[in-house]
Amino acid sequence: MLLARAGRLREAGRVEEAIAAYEAALAAAPEAANAWYNLGWLQRRARRFDAALAAYSEAIRRGVEEPEEVHLNRAVIFADHLARPDEAQAELEAALALNPAYVPALLNLGNLAEDRGERSAARTAYERALAAEPANKLALARLAGVSGVSGADDPLLTRLREALADPAGTAEDKADLGFALGRALDAAGAYDEAFAAYAQANRASWASLGTAFRGYDAAAAERFIDALIEAFPQPSPPSAAGGEPPLFICGMFRSGSTLAEQILARHRRVTPGGELDLLPALIARDLRPYPQAAAAADESRIAQLRDAYLSGVRAAHTDAGLVTDKRPDNFLHVGLIKRMFPGAKIVHTVRNPLDNCLSVWFLHLDPGMTYAFDLADTAHWYRQQQRLMAHWKRLYPDDVFDLDYDALVADPEPAIRRLLAFCGLEWDEACLSFHAGTNPVKTASAWQVREPLYRRASGRWHHYEKHLGALRRALGEPLQSE
Repeated sequence: MLLARAGRLREAGRVEEAIAAYEAALAAAPEAANAWYNLGWLQRRARRFDAALAAYSEAIRRGVEEPEEVHLNRAVIFADHLARPDEAQAELEAALALNPAYVPALLNLGNLAEDRGERSAARTAYERALAAEPANKLALARLAGVSGVSGADDPLLTRLREALADPAGTAEDKADLGFALGRALDAAGAYDEAFAAYAQANRASWASLGTAFRGYDAAAAERFIDALIEAFPQPSPPSAAGGEPPLFICGMFRSGSTLAEQILARHRRVTPGGELDLLPALIARDLRPYPQAAAAADESRIAQLRDAYLSGVRAAHTDAGLVTDKRPDNFLHVGLIKRMFPGAKIVHTVRNPLDNCLSVWFLHLDPGMTYAFDLADTAHWYRQQQRLMAHWKRLYPDDVFDLDYDALVADPEPAIRRLLAFCGLEWDEACLSFHAGTNPVKTASAWQVREPLYRRASGRWHHYEKHLGALRRALGEPLQSE
């Protein structure tokens, strides 16, 4: 009876009540292994990661069905939320010891190897996944991502095209494969074919979301940016509240934010936090409607939010010094950030708009980034992002630093010196060798930042110039600095 009630609450999405119900049920019947699993799942949703790990561990101890899946879930918590990649790998290996052909664990093992810059290990994991499940389109797409191509006739291109032609493939399969084919053709210098592959991949990605998906709403995007500007019309007053704040890195997606973090990560005083989900989680839980609720929050509420944020940072980075919070969409939250941390510094990465928009369109992104399916939509969002950043820079001219990707790759040392000075950091020669960093990188730029600086991504749009008329019209004249 108790377990049935807990299950109904879980299915209804009433997380806190479901957690309490499962805890009560398990106190009476602790042998219920699957209930421990459900409790772990709920604790993860509630962001109680240590509690989730404990519940999952108890599920395994009690003989849960398909324990390999529980090990996989534990691995995701260690990798995505607690910055403990060694323990994540141990969990994945435990899953594969139970079931060597468990493809989800193999895909996650390959992804973890990519995060850590271990190309050979990633390739091995994806090859094992394909050996276990030869028709797995995602495994093939990921294998292509960690494999080079020798030219336009490389056998890997043939494999990708044949897989794309498979009538049994889903729209999601065609998106995964299409983006992989586009990357491979771009690397082979077959730019017209690459552009066609990316166009097909974006259409397939859209189709995979179903008929209810409506795509990018330009008017809604403009209203949201207007609301942010209206909610935070004045700078927050100076304050020493909160001690040393994190270092926030933001910008248009694919503008160089991962590179900025990797450069800073090599400094002896900096700990890379990666793409922390703490701010979005706090906003979703406590600040609805946003941004109005954030602007209206009193100082006591802001202090609570600050403490919750810092507790989340400490959970993943115990005893760290200066931690970076690198989320491109932090630019939406500068008003809230400056209320929580009045002394916060904001590193804003910028890049040639044509290169930036193309790079967004070339990636298979989360469907929440509705602007990414169409170049004109990407250009519109780019202009909204620039409009909002112009507002923040008016409010906080001394606390926002534009790091220009193109200037950085053209002449690294002066740009890095300016970046460190803005952050209040002394010069550290190690920052020039950012590619030697060993910290996990969980973004689409994971491989680029493992290499020394190169200029081939700067001006990349020239390869696709004849296809960019609509993009150029949508971008219009560059926004004037304000």
